Amino acid sequence: MISNRKGVSFKTRKFTKIMNSNTLNTSDFNFAPQVSLAAQEDILELSSKIKGFRANIIDSEKFRSFRLTRGVYGQRQEGVQMVRIKLPYGKVTADQIIRIADISDKYGSSNLHLTTRQDIQLHYVKLDNTAFVWNDLEEVGITMRGACGNAVRNITASYTAGVDPKEPFDVSAYAHNLFEYFLRNPICQDMGRKFKISFSTSEEDTAFGFIHDLGFIPRVKILDGKEVRGFKVLVGGGLGAQPFIAQLVNEFLEEDQLIPFTTAVIRVFDRYGERTKRHKARMKYLVNGIGVKAFLELVEKERNAIKDKTYKIDRSLVDEMILPVVHSFVEATPVDAIKFERFVKSNVFEQKQKGYFGVQLKQHLGDLASDKARVFAAIVKKYASEDIRITVNQGWLLKFVKKEALPGLFNELNEIGLAEPGFDSTADITACPGTDTCNLGISSSTGLSVELEKMLLEEFPDTVFNKNIKIKISGCMNACGQHTIGNIGFHGMSIKKGVNVLPAMQVMLGGGLEPDGTGTIADKVLKLPTRRCVEAVRVILNDYDLNATEGEYFNDYYRRQIAVDKMYFYKLLKPLSDLETLTAEDYIDLGHEEQYVTEVGVGECAGVMIDLVATLIIDTEEKFAWAKRLQSKESFGDAIYAAYAAAVCGAKAILTGEGVSCNTQIGIMNDFDKHLVATNKFSFTSGTFAENVLRVSEIEPTKEFADTYISFVESFIAQIKAFRAKALVTA
Repeated sequence: MISNRKGVSFKTRKFTKIMNSNTLNTSDFNFAPQVSLAAQEDILELSSKIKGFRANIIDSEKFRSFRLTRGVYGQRQEGVQMVRIKLPYGKVTADQIIRIADISDKYGSSNLHLTTRQDIQLHYVKLDNTAFVWNDLEEVGITMRGACGNAVRNITASYTAGVDPKEPFDVSAYAHNLFEYFLRNPICQDMGRKFKISFSTSEEDTAFGFIHDLGFIPRVKILDGKEVRGFKVLVGGGLGAQPFIAQLVNEFLEEDQLIPFTTAVIRVFDRYGERTKRHKARMKYLVNGIGVKAFLELVEKERNAIKDKTYKIDRSLVDEMILPVVHSFVEATPVDAIKFERFVKSNVFEQKQKGYFGVQLKQHLGDLASDKARVFAAIVKKYASEDIRITVNQGWLLKFVKKEALPGLFNELNEIGLAEPGFDSTADITACPGTDTCNLGISSSTGLSVELEKMLLEEFPDTVFNKNIKIKISGCMNACGQHTIGNIGFHGMSIKKGVNVLPAMQVMLGGGLEPDGTGTIADKVLKLPTRRCVEAVRVILNDYDLNATEGEYFNDYYRRQIAVDKMYFYKLLKPLSDLETLTAEDYIDLGHEEQYVTEVGVGECAGVMIDLVATLIIDTEEKFAWAKRLQSKESFGDAIYAAYAAAVCGAKAILTGEGVSCNTQIGIMNDFDKHLVATNKFSFTSGTFAENVLRVSEIEPTKEFADTYISFVESFIAQIKAFRAKALVTA
């Protein structure tokens, strides 16, 4: 609830005092030497904000926005959080896995959940413990900053980076450079929506650049007899309810332009992106709305004002080869010779480093119990490189395994259920947690995944070798399970039958990565009761076996059939949608025993009365304080941008008080001039508000300009506070 009460409440004054304090309470934490000062500040700030939220000093929505960018996400279950860990390009070590398992035992559900963003999630963590979780993670070099929320999310990469025989070079260091550059960077801490970046190892685009805000694919040129590295660049992709395929905007962006170009793109998205209509706030809508040409013109215009016109990539940030500690192995006999043969055939490949093998592991539903995680870490230390990669389909890649080590590795993995054949096959289904923990889940993605895998292994055992058909499931339309790029995809929904509701799935076909490396979005076919989706897959696979030509890719078979009859698959599956033949079981979701009801997860509203304008002014002061700190550190480009964010936030505060709706940053500037400068309520020495503020995109970020710009913003904030004080007195 928003209050426009006269005066500022005691709670708001108390919050101002807490948040403007120069020191934060460190008594709750005993920071280890390896925890950086920046990380310490993050952890203390999270702890402080939690206390403010608990005391009803901070509005629940404001707190929600803050905690999300710190990796703390509300669960479906009341009173607990999901903590998302940020692991750039999916890299994690055995010791880090052990620490994460320990944290999950201490604070969570004793489970590690692997995601399609190459992250690890911990569930059932109490809010008050999240800062302690972060501290324990930082001790082993892991952050939560930017893992959720409207920030640059975890930067993904092909999990085979560094060992892929087809790669022109290892993209790991490039992904790591971007991760470090944008971590805590002022340009991407409070955007309209999240921003996703991927690096693929080759033209096959196995990191799915075609569905990212920015996708990079490595290329090499020979110029003047020297090898020059660069990237093909894709812009404006995304999934969700309205998916877009990213557009090709550069055939060869040289490596020293990787960070400058990305910076300019993010700055344009930050300024022009939608902020009110959340479902329209991703960059894909901006690019497609104004057109890619106009978008790139804005990007080019921004280039002059960024602090780094070129940026030399530090390739040493990531070791290209981390070899196993053990080099010789006792000869072992596989405990199950047939399973071992199938495991090697479907899960093992020879790396570009001759004599070494990559071993890919299926992780059922992406879930690994903490006790097994510790055993897994010990196995890795014994047989493989400690440079482990989490895969985009919720599995693991072990690297630099010697051929003679494979039988022993298989035996030990088999004991903890990690030696199942069929990695990244039809029988390796991707599924988000859905209704298990997510507020947005409508029907059970994991329940359907379990039943589908069971059916496939029993009735289509050779699908463990089929990389031609990928099945992906999401609990809702938001595509965390990437259903829109499944050859066969499902997303959760419900269907009404009279007064009753039953769990259902939208069936989608024809999406995924084409053999030439291009991407395709799946088509919607029809809705089915969830329990009939297993039969639907059975029908589709039997039809494929019957009607596909020898070696025909599934999507080619799909397109060939609908070219003759666009309703072909609708007719094929239509009998399964007949609601007159429902049984009592159809009203129970897969994996459940109780009658299905549609649920909306419990929110976290504290029900407090707040002065929204005062809260925005406090945000303005916080952003400006950050600008001053950056200025004192001589980080002038970042200081200028933090001051810019403060100015826009301050303008939004006053417009809100005047009853003017706010949306994009560029809209806020123009509205401020229209409603406040043109009416002589605000004035400047020269120019309009927009002209003064937009110098951020026109002038080199020198010390002189930083001093001038920050001084202008400081003066503007003083005007804001005086204007607000006068408004409160006369209200």
